[in-house]
Amino acid sequence: MPDPRILVIVLAGGEGKRLLPLTADRAKPAVPFGGSYRLIDFVLSNFGNAHYTKIVVLTQYKSHSLDLHITRTWRFSNLLGSYVTPVPAQMRRGPFWFSGSADAIYQNLNLVHDEKPDIVCVFGADHIYRMDPRQMVADHIAHGGGVSVAAIPVPIEEAKAFGVIEADENQRILAFHEKSQTPPTMPGDDTRCLASMGNYVFDTDALIHAVTPGRLSESPLDIGGDVMPRLAEEGLARVYDFSTNSIPGQDEREHSYWRDVGTVDAYYDANMDLVASVPVFNLYNDNWPVFTHSPPMPPAKLSRGPSGRLPEVSDTLLCHGAIVSGAIARGSIIGPSGFVSEAELDGALLFSGVSVGEGARLRRCVVDKNVAIPPGFRLGIDPEEDRERGFTVSPGGVVVIPKGAVLAPRD
Repeated sequence: MPDPRILVIVLAGGEGKRLLPLTADRAKPAVPFGGSYRLIDFVLSNFGNAHYTKIVVLTQYKSHSLDLHITRTWRFSNLLGSYVTPVPAQMRRGPFWFSGSADAIYQNLNLVHDEKPDIVCVFGADHIYRMDPRQMVADHIAHGGGVSVAAIPVPIEEAKAFGVIEADENQRILAFHEKSQTPPTMPGDDTRCLASMGNYVFDTDALIHAVTPGRLSESPLDIGGDVMPRLAEEGLARVYDFSTNSIPGQDEREHSYWRDVGTVDAYYDANMDLVASVPVFNLYNDNWPVFTHSPPMPPAKLSRGPSGRLPEVSDTLLCHGAIVSGAIARGSIIGPSGFVSEAELDGALLFSGVSVGEGARLRRCVVDKNVAIPPGFRLGIDPEEDRERGFTVSPGGVVVIPKGAVLAPRD
């Protein structure tokens, strides 16, 4: 049997309100992660490593930086018809934007008709994980059904933010509950729920019929809210167990790692997973690399500070072009072209172009691009002081400074 023709649709049009202010000026999938990467790099790297190289990225909300990142980073050889292309809302069905994930696909069915795939992989753009999609496609073909849904157990207290699946012993989905306030737990385990990862493998015909108005009582707008409950009722959906997915070079510590980074606290915690001496998520796996744009910049540098003090750096990622001059950095990420001079960082996440002056102290914070932290400035030390200065402080106590913010020196 010849290999199936695969088209990949990456859904990247979400607004990401829960990540504000990091999404105030960019689409959520374009938010930097781990210093050198963007969130969308992780799903695209999975498909690149799997050699699924016909990829369309559906964009909508504040997509310029996302479009720019895709076009200058994600280029496959076109000799065999490979491509990664951003597709903005084109209003092909009328004068309106995408109303949800299912509507986004419906408005772009011309892409499916043009490519004529056997299988369509519909994946989200803003999760952190490694996955070999070929294994999920093979499982889908072996077991049949209109759609397979990748799933992972999550604690019940987190399940309200996900689509939750009820399945039988044969992995057939009996019911799909999108962001239910009372999600059903897994059989024999009342502490966890089986959550959808937002990754779907569809038979092409099943996808076309599922997103086309007229088949459902109302026009389907969202895959999780509209399409999946109906396909489950019709017995056309089954679970793909993410824990069975095997990645070369991945150890047991990272196996089945998947993080939804929809909130500031979740985003911060996932970044901190990278900096441990033995990281929970390993960026250094050459067998399944995470690809991104690599501009021509000098190496990171550690140097004495103005007073002659030596830097002290531990469990910290230093990106290209970063300079640590006599500073102390623990469990932090210093982004490209960052400059930290005789300051103290503890759990600080600095985006590209951030500078930190002498004597500043930063704790549990995220500082967006091109912000200058004045000498002696305190951030993340006193949450009430941070709130009084107008900074965003998450429920978990993470302080966020928006892109390009101008900070006044402390009195």
